[in-house]
Amino acid sequence: MSSHDPHLQTPLGKPRLRAFGVALDGTPGRLNAITDVAGVSIGYTTLISGNGPLRVGAGPVRTGVTAILPRPVQELATPVFAGVFSQNGNGELTGTHIIEETGAFNFPITVTNTHSCGVTRDGTLRGMSQVLPTAVDSAWGLPVAAETYDGFLNDINGHHVGFEHVAGALDGATGGGVEEGSVGGGTGMIAFGFKAGSGTASRLVDWQDRRYALGVFVQANFGKRHNFTIRGERVGLDLAEPAIRQGTPRAEKGSIIAIVATDAPFLPHQMKRLARRVPLGIAMTGGYGYHSSGDIFLAFSTANPQAALGASGSIGRAEFIPDVDIDPFFDAVVQGVEEAILNALVANEDMTGRDGNFVPALPKEWLREKFGEK
Repeated sequence: MSSHDPHLQTPLGKPRLRAFGVALDGTPGRLNAITDVAGVSIGYTTLISGNGPLRVGAGPVRTGVTAILPRPVQELATPVFAGVFSQNGNGELTGTHIIEETGAFNFPITVTNTHSCGVTRDGTLRGMSQVLPTAVDSAWGLPVAAETYDGFLNDINGHHVGFEHVAGALDGATGGGVEEGSVGGGTGMIAFGFKAGSGTASRLVDWQDRRYALGVFVQANFGKRHNFTIRGERVGLDLAEPAIRQGTPRAEKGSIIAIVATDAPFLPHQMKRLARRVPLGIAMTGGYGYHSSGDIFLAFSTANPQAALGASGSIGRAEFIPDVDIDPFFDAVVQGVEEAILNALVANEDMTGRDGNFVPALPKEWLREKFGEK
């Protein structure tokens, strides 16, 4: 991995799943990231500070915020057709009611920890009032903000994510390669008893004479070790070590947020159908949607901007791929979600947080020996 290959390494040089020779389905995009969908960008603010016993308001801090922009900044007032699906609703994703009602949303998406969801929602409105004042002043805003719980490692009740951190993630959002692991909202997250967090992947789908991109972003914070599965093999039973070490008891509070983006032309009911396929990709890794898990998913399409805008006084017209041809896009969702979760696990190191609570990284040498080329 001497020269940078975005399929094998993140921009900062962390390994991705494909670096270990794991066989995967489907054709990834150039970056194998949600940013393979033209116009989509992503930004992070990562907050890591302090060690030792928890002092609420002082730390230790292991958290952050992720911002996903569905369109270029100056086009964010133009809605995107969208659909949402909740596999298990023990969590939050704001804006779902208007998405269910109108099949669309506008403005950026933010993902953070459970107790900072309101701050990131309001921070999005503050940010949009700066860059798109006319759009905010002339109407109302109902931004999408999502969360998962990071209180095992982070001083979650210290409310360390502020408006300035939301602004940093929004202003820093770019296309290109996407960092993974313990960054942004995923900084303090855990999956299958291993350090997890932010992950992404993409797939290319050919239809007629066109090639479309479908990208996935996950904030992975779910799953029990004994269920952990890689490419159909239930490996968690053989991975009792390395184990989590607890200075304070760890309650089961896992969740996963998944964002699916595509440039393929689909209508809102079709976007909801794509969102409904996310749990199949999660199940490929051993996630079963347990009681305390907030498993909530959003899918959007950047196509048909004028139809999504719905200007008054004229008939709207939208292109869409027919439902009978949607199956390859279902494949892309399942494949992308599976790989994004595994990327979040691979691009990580051990982390110690509040009260000395320790979460190990997925062992890299074990992964190479288990799945690498023989």
